[in-house]
Amino acid sequence: MNPHVGEEVWRRETPHVLAALVRRYGDIDACEDAVQEALVEASVAWPRDRVPEQPRGWLLRVASRRLIDERRQSTARVRREQLVALRDDRDPLTDPGPAIEQRDASLEVLALCCHPALTPESRVTLALRAVLGLTTKQIAAVSLIPAATAGQRISRAKATIDLHRRRFPAPATPGERLPEMLHALYLMYTSGHSLPTGPQLLDVTVTTEAIRLARLLHAASPDETEAAGLLALMLLSESRAAARTTPDGDLVQLAQQDRSRWDRAAIAEGVRLLERALPVGPVGPYQLQAAIAAVHADAPSWAETDWPQILELYAMLSAVAPSPTVTMNRAVAVGEVHGPDAALRILAPLLDDPRSARMHRLHAVRGALLEAAGRTADALDAYQHAGALCTSIPEQRFLNARISRLREPGGA
Repeated sequence: MNPHVGEEVWRRETPHVLAALVRRYGDIDACEDAVQEALVEASVAWPRDRVPEQPRGWLLRVASRRLIDERRQSTARVRREQLVALRDDRDPLTDPGPAIEQRDASLEVLALCCHPALTPESRVTLALRAVLGLTTKQIAAVSLIPAATAGQRISRAKATIDLHRRRFPAPATPGERLPEMLHALYLMYTSGHSLPTGPQLLDVTVTTEAIRLARLLHAASPDETEAAGLLALMLLSESRAAARTTPDGDLVQLAQQDRSRWDRAAIAEGVRLLERALPVGPVGPYQLQAAIAAVHADAPSWAETDWPQILELYAMLSAVAPSPTVTMNRAVAVGEVHGPDAALRILAPLLDDPRSARMHRLHAVRGALLEAAGRTADALDAYQHAGALCTSIPEQRFLNARISRLREPGGA
């Protein structure tokens, strides 16, 4: 068996297995340990034999046996007679059965992770770990926080879970935890759309899973306009996936993308969702971001984009959901409407904030604006600073190309 095949299966199935276990047994910490032990066993058994026809069921059964073994050992140490309560005609732990193997519990586990007993940050962090299976390093990168902070959030979340006996009730109403669930899905998609590290720009498995969960959430809450807005935003962003890189994996900026390669079916679906949601209101940040993406999708080229409309939408987005990323994107629109000097003034406060100053894209955007303003030496410094902070190989190659071009005689 090709070992990469096994790795792909593990990666695809692990979040589903963990979600199913957490939904059934509630003990997130123990379920994580059981899944890891099942993966270790799979790493030995699958290359020797073959990948099973139902890998999810295989992993689920092995992980369930680990859970019951651990539970029985713990119970025996405290009160052996409690084992009787775990026995019935079919042991629910050692034999999960076809229903749990086939049922997708990801959305339910997402809701459990977004319990109000947890802090907003911990809810999202735990959801990224339990539902999508992101590592602590990946969570840190997508959340723009140090890895140590992400690890502390996970530890605090698990400590809170312990205080609640590792069992959180489901939400009383479908919309009770919707904002947190939407935010978690948004970060999930972001983590795969622009990988913070490594040789690839895009992780299709992550973005596809995020879109699938967004569809489930929208179907469960069809009247929630922000659920529709988030799904529309994902579809409109994903429509450009094929044009974002060259065959060699190099980054292609939006301005240079071949728009004939954009997925028009995804664009049409995203626009339909947005057109249904906007008149209903209230208009939230996901609808506004989707509206910006829709304006780009409608433009025949970068030069023919309705930049005044995009600038107006960014002004609205800045009012309801300000962030360094929103400010950077608004600066690009300001540069197209009012020129690079006006845009650079908008970016200036971000350079004084230690948190945003660590973002390589801030310096990359600033470099492009400085270049447009004719300030070649300053642009070169900004690109070099961005390259030093950047950990994505495709983005590093893009920045290095900009640096090389500016260093050439007459390259400005």
